Amino acid sequence: MSAEECQDFQRELAIHTAPAMLGAKPSNLVMIEGRQNALRENIREFNRKAASRGLRIRELGRCRGRTLMLLYNERLLNEHLNSAEVRTMFRGFGYGRCRRTGDYLELLSERIGSDGGFPHEIGLFLGYPVEDVRGFIINNGRNSLLTGYWKVYSDTDRARSIFERYNKCRKYLENRLKNGDDLYKALRISQGGFCTK
Repeated sequence: MSAEECQDFQRELAIHTAPAMLGAKPSNLVMIEGRQNALRENIREFNRKAASRGLRIRELGRCRGRTLMLLYNERLLNEHLNSAEVRTMFRGFGYGRCRRTGDYLELLSERIGSDGGFPHEIGLFLGYPVEDVRGFIINNGRNSLLTGYWKVYSDTDRARSIFERYNKCRKYLENRLKNGDDLYKALRISQGGFCTK
């Protein structure tokens, strides 16, 4: 794996997954192009180096030379998946037998792999409000009140505030990388709380 491949991987993570890496949300999706061996090596390195922060990357599938991955905060995702409202909605999608985060992720991987599309429940994994996931399904993705990190169908003020936090996370990590830090150093020195409130 080349230094350039490492830098490209870290830059893609900073752009697409900063809120999850910095504790502002349970997970983020990222699709990365590249040599499969180098990508898997980068994933292994990330999982080893970021484990102390409770972060993991799970490969969900491949399509046209690109790899779809979920970067997640184990504690936050587990808490989110086990909230009563989220569990109730998941049961409607056939996740009733799932008990552990790994069970949920395994079923999600199967569903993404079966047709290459994104199942509606993906929003629940990403920490989107249940009412917005429900609104997206009912409206077939149309008629949203606001569009940002997701399509908003309920509380636009709350969503704007969350979008602003996510933008702060992304800007912080992008700036750290531009200033010469690698991703792992940026995560070690981040104060985290600036984008979780």
